[in-house]
Amino acid sequence: MDSEMKIKLQLGLYFDQTRCTGCYACIVACKDWHNIPAGPASWLRVHSIEKGIYPNPYLGFFVVLCYQCIDPPCITVCHENAIFKREDDGIVVVDRKRCLGRDVCGGKCSDICPYNVPQYDAEDNPKMQKCNFCLERWSEGKKPICVCSCPTRALDAGPLMELQVKYGDGKKGEGFNYSERCKPSIIIHPKLYLAT
Repeated sequence: MDSEMKIKLQLGLYFDQTRCTGCYACIVACKDWHNIPAGPASWLRVHSIEKGIYPNPYLGFFVVLCYQCIDPPCITVCHENAIFKREDDGIVVVDRKRCLGRDVCGGKCSDICPYNVPQYDAEDNPKMQKCNFCLERWSEGKKPICVCSCPTRALDAGPLMELQVKYGDGKKGEGFNYSERCKPSIIIHPKLYLAT
């Protein structure tokens, strides 16, 4: 990515791990809104984390989608310039028409992403796809569909600096490793496992 590029307003995600119940409403809403067919591609996933034994068990969940990294490595490995970061809001977008497909390029964007965000359908030489942070909804003044569909209000989205003022600057959560290299635009309220 061009280090000289100036992002006017970096959008980000807030995730409250203490509120997430693993209901998958966000996944269903995302697939429905973006018309993603049944199959291996899922722009949003929820990982379950189980730890401990009785009397101190732990069950938590962590939402996985494109975190709109400040310095996304997927851009640097795409030689077709099919992945770019929008200057207005920092959303990382894929131009699927320019993507050569996984079978041709080997899925370099998927390999380099520490969060395994790039997704592929089951077709021959599938083109990369991923969460685009519902950029069409932002243009209408609406938040991403995953945020609006969460019944426990575990998700929020907005300008990263505003989220930091509102929620703090948490970067740790069970099942998540913050990458200093990529600098994902996420703030976390963790549900920590306290081993005894």
